[in-house]
Amino acid sequence: MPHLYFSIIIPVFNRPNEIEELLESLTQQTDHGFEVLVIEDGSTIRCEEVCKQYENLLNLKYFYKPNSGRSETRNYGMERASGNYFVIYDSDCIIPPAYFEIVRKSLTDNYVDCYGGPDSADQSFSNIQKAINYSMTSLMTTGGIRGASKQKEKFSPRSFNMGVSKAVFEKVGGYKNMLGEDIDLSIRIKSAGFKTTLIKDAFVFHKRRVDLQKFYKQVNAFGKARVLLHRMHKGSLKLVHLLPMFFVLVNIALVVLSLFFLNPLWLTPTAIYAFALFTESLVKNKKIIIAFIAIATSFIQLFGYGLGFISEWISKKTSKATQEELYG
Repeated sequence: MPHLYFSIIIPVFNRPNEIEELLESLTQQTDHGFEVLVIEDGSTIRCEEVCKQYENLLNLKYFYKPNSGRSETRNYGMERASGNYFVIYDSDCIIPPAYFEIVRKSLTDNYVDCYGGPDSADQSFSNIQKAINYSMTSLMTTGGIRGASKQKEKFSPRSFNMGVSKAVFEKVGGYKNMLGEDIDLSIRIKSAGFKTTLIKDAFVFHKRRVDLQKFYKQVNAFGKARVLLHRMHKGSLKLVHLLPMFFVLVNIALVVLSLFFLNPLWLTPTAIYAFALFTESLVKNKKIIIAFIAIATSFIQLFGYGLGFISEWISKKTSKATQEELYG
């Protein structure tokens, strides 16, 4: 295995404050064997001045290009990278100090051409950010498909925290301009015979959206993307992907039955599930307010995804994402 030199690829669209936090976290790394490529995708609010502040602290390259979407922007960065292993982050991530030390050790001990890591919430995050993080990572809401599960073979790397070798990029190509582009790439990587893995300790702090309406739009797009991926890659749809749809249908049925029979006891299963969410979130976050918010964000996550899945399944139209959805 050649010596690993990482190229960090960061697409950004109108988010200079996020980039500053991400770059600052990269200066704190215990392993400095990397370069950083920030690719501005036609932003009207540029982060070039922020990047200039870190030119003497990081091996940093800044690029500005016309707007074309996040997928093509990542590909643009990988085409210009000088490393032999590419690491892709979303701009709203903060990287723990030992991240690259952990990744280098893992790849040295057991090399794979593609890895992914989970996401977490930093103590500095707001209550809503922590509640959203809980909803997107809990086994009770996503089934562990975003890194909470210990079954590495079921994990598909996601591009908020994903690494691919240069050899993968040269053989498989980059991201397609579509919803679910990271899962599509993971499937194509596996189909090409490359090994992928979850590096459990290589997590990032993912700030996510703080606007619940935008959060709903994002998870709704995820649900639509899963149907699109099923049409492109037969066999990629698993039972865990159907659970939000069943959640929506069951809860709608329970509400209808409670109204029809004028008996709120029909809503008991929903109440029990909400209490379970509250309890688990309280144990994890140790704050009652976050536990209450987590009930709301979990229902938003499940209903948003489930309704997106159902609407795309019925309409049979290829979904297209807006900039807001893509840059979540």
